[in-house]
Amino acid sequence: MFDKLRQIEDRWGELNRQLSDPAIIGQPTVYARTAKMASELAETVQKFGDYKSVLTRISEARHILTEDPDREMREMAQAEIDDLEAQQVRLEEDLRGLLIPRDPNDDKNVFLEIRAGAGGDEAALFAADLSRMYTKYAERQRWKVEVMDVHPTGIGGLKEAVFLLQGRGAWSRLKFERGVHRVQRVPATESSGRIHTSTVTVAVLPEAEDVDIKVDDRDVQVDVYRSSGPGGQGVNTTDSAVRLTHLPTGLVVTCQDERSQIKNRAKAMRVLKARLLERAQSEQAAAIAADRRSQVGTGERSERIRTYNFPQGRVSDHRINLTLHRLPDVLEGDLDELIDGLRDWEQSQKLAESVS
Repeated sequence: MFDKLRQIEDRWGELNRQLSDPAIIGQPTVYARTAKMASELAETVQKFGDYKSVLTRISEARHILTEDPDREMREMAQAEIDDLEAQQVRLEEDLRGLLIPRDPNDDKNVFLEIRAGAGGDEAALFAADLSRMYTKYAERQRWKVEVMDVHPTGIGGLKEAVFLLQGRGAWSRLKFERGVHRVQRVPATESSGRIHTSTVTVAVLPEAEDVDIKVDDRDVQVDVYRSSGPGGQGVNTTDSAVRLTHLPTGLVVTCQDERSQIKNRAKAMRVLKARLLERAQSEQAAAIAADRRSQVGTGERSERIRTYNFPQGRVSDHRINLTLHRLPDVLEGDLDELIDGLRDWEQSQKLAESVS
């Protein structure tokens, strides 16, 4: 571990020397990339410096303990050693955590795709509930939420919704929400009081940057059509909705949230790039399909990462066997305990792999 830390320390020093080089300063893109790499290593370097300082102080205190004839000084030295050794243990744990391989998408914004699965109208109603839950969570995190596309049902549900969530830590926290979410409750339309089980699939995609993915205009078929929606003055009477079809892959993206065709096209292109990035990060078409299925499965009731049980007021995450008996709070966006548990579980898995 310490050989790795010394390498990081050397690399950080080299990056900082580059940031003082006029040749680097004169290239804004290169300078920004170099500064970002240095910033990513800074916390590890600082912790390692603190660790080495603690070791030095322990050595000095031990020297006093063995050499100083004054009994009171030796007692003070022993007390200091006890305190410093506790600091040493904490710093070693922190350093191990910092050496866990970092997800390259952690700083990216995300597209959150929510789709009703098995369960008909009840699944669509729960899709609306989850959309509200994630919007509330984003507000707690002070992220910006942008509606990219939404397909409502006539009873207040959602067949599908796509959101862009912009803010620090969006991917690092929401990546754990990918999969099938199962709800167990008595639908409002159920006269016999029988509990129904329905599902909603959630996909989370990191937003692609221009440096990540390039899309040739010749590879995209653009179709425009009239937006659908509720009646009244809100009906869009122009062909402003946009459908993009990426011809090489067959990916289709629609957007009808804006009244402007230009804005809808721009939004749809951002979603398309995110989906293409997801594909590009997989090694082959079969791996792509498997990865996508691992996120959303088929939407069947037997597939689930989490269950929301309304009669018992509980939420259970099946990946880490965590059950919370405060369903109303979770639906109001209080997801931190679930997400923190999943992050701890992921880090322990990565740390075990790195040690092995």
